[in-house]
Amino acid sequence: MNLIDKKQVREMMKQGKLKDVNDIQEVLKEQFGELIEEMLESELDHELGYSKYDYREKETTNSRNGKREK
Repeated sequence: MNLIDKKQVREMMKQGKLKDVNDIQEVLKEQFGELIEEMLESELDHELGYSKYDYREKETTNSRNGKREK
């Protein structure tokens, strides 16, 4: 997850990428989406008891089906 900091915001403003409220809203929407995705993946790690690629720690018949780009 790549959260942006003040320095990056200032750079985006200098480059003209943040011109109005709609531009800011798009950046926030992307950041919020990444945050939700990370939270859901973490919840799945906790529920299944192992991380995405760590099958050695798997102690359940539950499995990850993977995900695909839409």
